Amino acid sequence: MEDSKLREIVIDALDDLKGESISCLEVGHLTSITEVMIVVTGRSSTHIKSLADNVVRKVKESEIKVVGIEGRQQSEWVLVDIGGVVVHIMLASVRALYNLEELWSFEKPLPSS
Repeated sequence: MEDSKLREIVIDALDDLKGESISCLEVGHLTSITEVMIVVTGRSSTHIKSLADNVVRKVKESEIKVVGIEGRQQSEWVLVDIGGVVVHIMLASVRALYNLEELWSFEKPLPSS
């Protein structure tokens, strides 16, 4: 399945349960790990678990394999790896601390010295 279709499935799953501030980052030119990162805020640990569960359910309904899920026990930051798309579901405080959007959006290479 194309990454754009997978991205739509994930965003719809997050929208279904009112995920907040959904951000989609094209990172394929920066890493070989994935093509797209989606970052979303959950209101509570319970909300984060529900968002992750809904993403997994919708992806599996589309007959796509989920590569892995990390952080489900702590539920401040859950990562769902779907291969071409990686989803970061975070509490607002954790999202502000790590600021993944800024981390992955640099345009110029860092100086080597």
